[in-house]
Amino acid sequence: MTDINELIGNYYSWLKDKTAWKEIGDWVEITSPYLDRNNDYTQIYLKKDGDSYLLTDDGATIGSLEQEGCSLDSPKRKKLLQQTLNGYGVSDINGVLQVKATPDNFSLRKHSLLQAILAVNDMFYLAEPYVSSLFFEDVRNWLDDSDIRYSEQISFTGRSGYARKFDFLIPKSKIAPERIIKTINNPVRNSADSIIVDWIDTKEARPENSKAYAVINDYERNVSSSLMDALNNYDIKPVLWSTRDKIIKDLAA
Repeated sequence: MTDINELIGNYYSWLKDKTAWKEIGDWVEITSPYLDRNNDYTQIYLKKDGDSYLLTDDGATIGSLEQEGCSLDSPKRKKLLQQTLNGYGVSDINGVLQVKATPDNFSLRKHSLLQAILAVNDMFYLAEPYVSSLFFEDVRNWLDDSDIRYSEQISFTGRSGYARKFDFLIPKSKIAPERIIKTINNPVRNSADSIIVDWIDTKEARPENSKAYAVINDYERNVSSSLMDALNNYDIKPVLWSTRDKIIKDLAA
């Protein structure tokens, strides 16, 4: 327990120390330590709005995806985008991701917006040969084809009080415990770190024998051994998409 407390404490200290603020007219530009799919620091913007505050990505998330050829105009992609944003309580206003916050919930709302931006970045990160399909949809279709029951886009409140969202939840059965799945479309350290923190913060609130899985897109991508080791070290079972059939029996139980 001491190790877990230290890990969470170090994470929040790192988040605070590595976050920069800059005033730009009526807005404040906030640069977070989270890296996007292009390895740039994720930035959001803050403005006083009456008695509350407006936090926004200024359209950067969806705009950059569209500029790189990932259109979000199909019904399936629009639905998936909306489901993802709903899980974090974030609104899409004409392509701009935003939330409103009060002084009491500012930290939580800022965290939710950043996590939504990272989730959208990861979910819609598409290599050219893969552009016709989203990885999340592929995983969902594979679960369906494998006759594995599940609920999708599930949020749990962690020990920190922050909402932690997972892609799929497979309920316990008479012979198997609860299983929680997150997908990693872009297998970089930032994605693994985010899942590790989510699981550590959530684990105590779930049944004692719950298991966590990370399904990783290795389609024409190299997945580093360090990423796999990091997940294993925190009791998250990494599953390469190319070897997914090896765990059907475990998930279908």
